Amino acid sequence: MMNTFHIRLLQPSESPPMPLLLLADPSEKQVLSYFDRGECYVALLDGEIVGVSVLLQTEEQTIELMNVAVAEQCQGSGIGKKLILHALDTAKQKGFARMEVGTGNSSIGQLALYQKCGFRISAIDHDFFTRHYSEPIWENGIHCRDMIRLTAEL
Repeated sequence: MMNTFHIRLLQPSESPPMPLLLLADPSEKQVLSYFDRGECYVALLDGEIVGVSVLLQTEEQTIELMNVAVAEQCQGSGIGKKLILHALDTAKQKGFARMEVGTGNSSIGQLALYQKCGFRISAIDHDFFTRHYSEPIWENGIHCRDMIRLTAEL
């Protein structure tokens, strides 16, 4: 049997997929600070939500990929890349000139994936995670302190 996969906008009547959103951003306070202002897209595999992305306009010509996450059992299957490419395509169709994304200095896999999707490192926000998160974040044996900012020209 063939798996059915598609990405669609989360409907206003649907609850935010908070467990998925928290995989990418462990602070519910941070997630809620941008969720209602952005557009949330969900990736469905056989009708089940297995991925999420949130886009938020930050400047006239700029949109930011605020959150992208894939259910742990589906990670490594290409869904994250599909969500990122969908976000880039959506932003381009809406007329934006660039997309930005930020990730932790310890997020080795995400840094590689964003660059494979056409993003380039554009800035570093030193100590972002120590300023905005009460609990230390450790990933890949690395203390996550700095936000690496990446930009893709559309």
